[in-house]
Amino acid sequence: MEKLTKKALKEQYKNRVLIGGVYCIKCNGNINLWIRATTDMQGSQNRFAFSVSTDFCPETCMIEAWNQFGASAFSFEILEEIQKKETQTEREFSDDVNTLLEIWTEKLMERGK
Repeated sequence: MEKLTKKALKEQYKNRVLIGGVYCIKCNGNINLWIRATTDMQGSQNRFAFSVSTDFCPETCMIEAWNQFGASAFSFEILEEIQKKETQTEREFSDDVNTLLEIWTEKLMERGK
C-alpha cells in the first residue's frame, strides 16, 4: 500500500462523507438509557468502544451504573442516521441532527408512559 502524504491524508479526511444522527447507550444491568446526538456517528462509536475496552466510563452521568454493572453491561445502539448534504453548512447539519434528537426524545418518552 502506498504511503499517503500528510497533505493527502488531511484532504481525504476533509472530503469524507459525514454521517450523523441519534444513538443511545443502554445499560443492560438496569433500565437506564442515555440518548445522544452526534454529527460524527463513527467517531462516537469509536469513543464508546474505546471506553468499554479500557473500562473508562464515557460520561459522568453513567458512572454509578458503570461501576455497579461494569463496562460489558453497556451497549451502543444507533437509532437513526443522516448524511450531511454537500450543500449543507456544518451548522445546518448540526441543527438537523439536534432536531432528530428532539424527535427521538419525544418518541421514547411516549413509549415510557
